[in-house]
Parts: sequence; C-alpha cells; structure tokens
Amino acid sequence: MRLLLTTDTHLPKRAKELPARLLAELPHADVVFHAGDWVDTDTLDLLEARCRRLVGVYGNNDGPALRARLPEVAYAELGGVRFGVVHETGPAQGREARCAARFPDLDVLVFGHSHIPWDTTAPGGLRLLNPGSPTDRRRQPHCTYMTATVADGLLTDVQLHRLTGPGPA
Repeated sequence: MRLLLTTDTHLPKRAKELPARLLAELPHADVVFHAGDWVDTDTLDLLEARCRRLVGVYGNNDGPALRARLPEVAYAELGGVRFGVVHETGPAQGREARCAARFPDLDVLVFGHSHIPWDTTAPGGLRLLNPGSPTDRRRQPHCTYMTATVADGLLTDVQLHRLTGPGPA
C-alpha cells in the first residue's frame, strides 16, 4: 500500500496551487494523509476528488468551514499499522516523549505545523513523521512532501521528496 503525506498547504496564501509533481503523485497513492493548515476548502475538495482515500485533520489556520468537515485528530489502521494524524505536537524538544504519552496505541503519528520535515522514533516505537510543506518552505531549503509503503504490518520506504515550487523563496 502506497502512502503520500503532506501538510501545511496554506492555499492560496502561500501559493496559488499545489505543485504539479505532488498532484501527479495523488493517483498513485492508496492513501493520502494531510496534517492540516489547508486554509481553503477548495484544496480539501480537490484532494477528496483525486484521492482514493484521504485522511486529514484541520490545523490552527483552518477556519470554521474546514473544521466542520475535518477532525482535530484522525486515526486509520492500514495493513496492520496504526496511524494517527494531528496538526500540532508542540515544541521539538520533548516531542517524542510527549507524543508517545498522548498516543500510546499508535505505530505512526503524522503531524505538521512547523513546516520542518521530521522523521524520528520515540522510545517505545512510535514513529513521528512531518512531511514539511509542499508550498511554504519557510526557512527550509526546499518545499517537501513524503511517500511511504505499508506492507505486512510494517511501514517501509519512507522518502522525503524535495520540490522546486511553487512557493515563496
């Protein structure tokens, strides 16, 4: 099962549209995760129309229309791997222990907010993944998203993909 992970799209504030490369990946993913800060409902509509399965949450920049359609935390079990999705996890320092305590029954937590790619494993085995942002790199060298594979109860082949745009320099 092929996964695509994204977050912090911030459309149309940070970019006018999602990068073509990210859009081209959507049909190849069995499940797409979006960890919040969509900003507009058009992006949610687009992903719902183009994705086989979408697991998304709202973020701190998402207004009432998105909050009415999305949860604050989402859960999915895929191929024997227990996933959670949330926008904010707090400061980087202590993140692994804090998230492991908050989500003791998960194998993988997908999160956003910082726009900083993140891939660590907490004591006890919780894997934390932040795919960065495909449209707003902030102080990062590139806009990014992630892909991964789930097979036989394992998350494998986690890859961070760099984009060249759109997005502010």
